[in-house]
Amino acid sequence: MKKYWRLILLAVVSLSLLAVVMVPAIDWMTSNVKSAEVVHNSRMQPVILIPGSSASQERFNTLITMLNKQTTGHSLLKITVQTDGTLKYSGQIARNDNEPYIVVAFENNKDGYANIKKQAKWFSIAFKQLAKTYQFNRFRGIGHSNGGLIYTLFLEKYFDPKDVTLSRLMTIGTPYNLEESNIENRTQMLSDMISARKALPTNLTVYSIAGTENLDGDGTVPISSVEAGKYIFQNQVKHYTQITVSGDDASHSDLPQNQQIVSLISQYIVSTPNQRGVQPNGNTRQPNGAGVGRTPGD
Repeated sequence: MKKYWRLILLAVVSLSLLAVVMVPAIDWMTSNVKSAEVVHNSRMQPVILIPGSSASQERFNTLITMLNKQTTGHSLLKITVQTDGTLKYSGQIARNDNEPYIVVAFENNKDGYANIKKQAKWFSIAFKQLAKTYQFNRFRGIGHSNGGLIYTLFLEKYFDPKDVTLSRLMTIGTPYNLEESNIENRTQMLSDMISARKALPTNLTVYSIAGTENLDGDGTVPISSVEAGKYIFQNQVKHYTQITVSGDDASHSDLPQNQQIVSLISQYIVSTPNQRGVQPNGNTRQPNGAGVGRTPGD
C-alpha cells in the first residue's frame, strides 16, 4: 500500500514539475509566433487591377495617370494571361517600390459566365506567379465591371487566406446579377457566388462602387445588379460598403476615370500615396509607366 501511494505521489510531483516547465514554454512559443506573424508581412503590398470584358491591359492607363498626378513613386506592370496560362509582361516595377500597380488582363476577354470562370482560373495562375516572383503576401485589389466578378470567383475558389492577405477590395460597376435588373430573378452566377460566400476571407473590407448615369444604372449595368453584391459580401467579410457616384463620367465605361472614384481609390486603396526615393519612370515620364526594375524573364 505504501508503495502504491509513493507511486501516486511521484506522479503528482512529476506532473507539477512538467506544468512548471510547460507554461513558460507555451508563453514563449505564443510570443514568438506573434512576433513571426508581424515579421511575416512582406515589404511589398501591390494594388492589383482587373479590367472588365473586352478590355485589354491598357484599360487603366488613364486611371493610373490620374492617380500618379496625386501621388508619387508608384510604377506600373501590365500582364496579359494567354489562354494556355502563359504570361506576357509590359512595363516594370521600380526598385524600392513597395506599392506598385499591377494590371492583369486576359487574351480571352469575352463576356459570359463560362468565360468569367475561366478568367478567374487564369488570374489565379498569374497571381501565384506574381507572388512568387515579387515575394509579397499581402495586396489590395480593384476590379472594374466583370473584373469584380473575376475577383469574387477567385476569392471563393482559388484564394488561400493562410498564405496571402487581401485587406481591401474595390469593385467598380460590377454586375453581380449580370444584366438582370430584378433581384428576384437571380442568375446562376449570383446563386453560385452566394452559395460559396463562406470561402471569402473574413478579414476583408469591400467597397462596391455603382455609377448612375440615370436612375436605373450606369447605362450598361443596372444599379440593382451592382447592389446584389450585398448578398455575397454582407455579414461574411469584415466590412462591406456600397457607394454610388453620379454626374460627369458616371457611365459604365467612364467609371475608372471618374474623378470621384479616383479620389476614393486614393483614399481607401492606396496605403502609401507618396513613396520617397522611388522613380517609377526612370528620369523621364513615360506613358506606359515603365519602371527601372526588372521584368520577370529578363
